Amino acid sequence: MIRAADGGVVVEVWVVPGASRDEVAGIHDGAVRLRVAAPPEGGKANRAAARLLAEHLGVRRARVVEGHTSRRKGVFVRGVDPATARAAVGRLAD
Repeated sequence: MIRAADGGVVVEVWVVPGASRDEVAGIHDGAVRLRVAAPPEGGKANRAAARLLAEHLGVRRARVVEGHTSRRKGVFVRGVDPATARAAVGRLAD
């Protein structure tokens, strides 16, 4: 679900576009479930999902690096170590 990358981590996420609001909604099939209000057109949902994950992890930015057209994506978060990311994501599973 979380793996180290050069300068940060890549977090696997499951994105549900077109939701009523943006929220981190727990874990889905081993990935962080993100519900975003943005539609899945023109990369809007991808940008919203990256922004929401960055906010949840306490950093300024993140970007989708894998799975641009699927619900399951890899999001790169710079400046976060794997232990910190696992702790933040672990709180979702409780």
